[in-house]
Amino acid sequence: MATMGRPRTFDRDKAIDDAMHLFWQHGYESTSLAQLKAAINSGISAPSFYAAFGSKEALFRECVQRYLATYGQVTEFLWDRRLSPREAVETTLRSSAKMQFDPRHPPGCMVALGTMSATSAEHADVVEPLARSRNRTSEGILSAFQRAVASGELKKETDVTTLAMLFTTFLFGISIQARDGASLDRLNSAITQIMQLWDASV
Repeated sequence: MATMGRPRTFDRDKAIDDAMHLFWQHGYESTSLAQLKAAINSGISAPSFYAAFGSKEALFRECVQRYLATYGQVTEFLWDRRLSPREAVETTLRSSAKMQFDPRHPPGCMVALGTMSATSAEHADVVEPLARSRNRTSEGILSAFQRAVASGELKKETDVTTLAMLFTTFLFGISIQARDGASLDRLNSAITQIMQLWDASV
């Protein structure tokens, strides 16, 4: 009779969350296997780690998917047609800022910061989902401006490409401000200011 394998002694969902926070804080390259194993259930053996996750790369991919399905949802307002284009963009900016300054997890955005320490060409495929997510957000902001022009909310001569790039740069820049200790109140004031650029094109 075949013997049963030894049951896992850790909560896999919690392990993904713990690992995600480490990658979020330190990036892919700077997070070591030792840190990951120490964070999971107060230390998981190497054989158990590889049995559960396969590799550091595979674990990172799972963490990225967990992040995009949870914290990363703050940008989904960009595709909510129940909101006006202006509301969609402003809600995205304010929701993203609120999430990134939440003290219950590392500051900043994993999508914006996750590739900063993965500079080696060999890791390009690992962080590709983050780049794809950033591109989708950029396209969502541009689409909001295009929708505003099409509906008459903005002037037809509005340079939507340049404005979308400006707002996208601002959104991703929130991560640096969060990491550097800026206040959420100050960020919200900055959001109020940048939205005046939208109003100037009405």
